[in-house]
Amino acid sequence: MQEFSPLDGALLVDKPAGPTSHDVVDAIRRRFGIKKVGHCGTLDPNATGLLIIVLGRGTKLSEKMMSDDKVYEGTVKFGEATNSYDCDGEIVSTAAVPPLTLDQLNEAAAAFIGDQMQTPPMVSAIKVKGVPLYKLARKGIEVEREPRLIHIYNFRFTTYEPPLGQFKVACTKGTYVRSLAHELGQKFGCGAHLVTLRRSVSGKFDVTDAAKLDDLLKLTTAELEKRVIPFLKLVGGSLAS
Repeated sequence: MQEFSPLDGALLVDKPAGPTSHDVVDAIRRRFGIKKVGHCGTLDPNATGLLIIVLGRGTKLSEKMMSDDKVYEGTVKFGEATNSYDCDGEIVSTAAVPPLTLDQLNEAAAAFIGDQMQTPPMVSAIKVKGVPLYKLARKGIEVEREPRLIHIYNFRFTTYEPPLGQFKVACTKGTYVRSLAHELGQKFGCGAHLVTLRRSVSGKFDVTDAAKLDDLLKLTTAELEKRVIPFLKLVGGSLAS
């Protein structure tokens, strides 16, 4: 039987706002001297929450784990549209917000539930001919993007205090939640963008079991090993512990 190292597996990280997902990978790789480190699903720099980091032979499972369904919580601001569909971008239009109720928001959100084709925003990491879209967007270049099939299981607003609405959405991988915010703004004719986003669930893993990045980086290698979910447990092997 193939022997596994205590560092072959996955770490659950509660990503802070600011660093990119790659920054988190790089910080863990450099701090602990682990050659193979990856992540299972990009979070935008301003997004927080569950980022699954795979280590060593655990990186072989990244594609499988990346395909898992996700749950997000966040905030939409109505009345302002941005070029990135979130608060990182430049405001491209403003409009008066109509008198909306929580019920009206949820009626509009419910229309998104089910299968749909979603076109990725220009400000995204998707590559066209090897060049990330966001680099083209910075130059003012807009290219045609291939729509992707996604599925929204549930999309519901929990509170609304104009112009901010708090929501929770369960969806498949590859869903751009900021695109949902943008489209809602278009539906109500006032524009909207995503202000905050937090991933709370990815597959069978929950952010309540994750450690904050700063806390992880303070651990010794022996302490980190205790936080690693072993490879065999990830694949559901009978020898998992």
